[in-house]
Amino acid sequence: MAEVTYYTEEGLAKLKEEVQYLKTEGRLKIANAIAEARDKGDLSENAEYDAAKEAQGLHEAKIAKLEEVLSSARLIDESTLDTSKVLALSIVKLKNKKNGAEMTYQLVSETEADLKSGKISVKSPIAQGLLGLSVGDVAKVAVPAGEIELEVLEISR
Repeated sequence: MAEVTYYTEEGLAKLKEEVQYLKTEGRLKIANAIAEARDKGDLSENAEYDAAKEAQGLHEAKIAKLEEVLSSARLIDESTLDTSKVLALSIVKLKNKKNGAEMTYQLVSETEADLKSGKISVKSPIAQGLLGLSVGDVAKVAVPAGEIELEVLEISR
């Protein structure tokens, strides 16, 4: 059974969009590549045909995986979440105790994670260290560079 994952409305819409694209335009592109390779002659010695068929198999596997994720996806109603503790979908402002640097992250599902836009996976070491904490609490998080102490400055949705 697939693991339940929680999504924002935006993240769930992106996932549905990707599945729809793969099922329509993606499949059409693969079919065209197979047809083009088939037209080139003998299939037993046609590397282009073999590559196109392999790409088709990978494409279908990706669709199946995303559909499985989608079937176990749950939309979180952010208005009902408690902002006194760090939870999934929390936007957390942190301060690195060692160097004083401040950063803001939103804790999201693995598929929505995007460090450039400040979204980290709830399964990441930093998020795991923050879950359940309140404003003023300090988390000691093990990262590849060692251990860092992060103070929770603010929690919002």
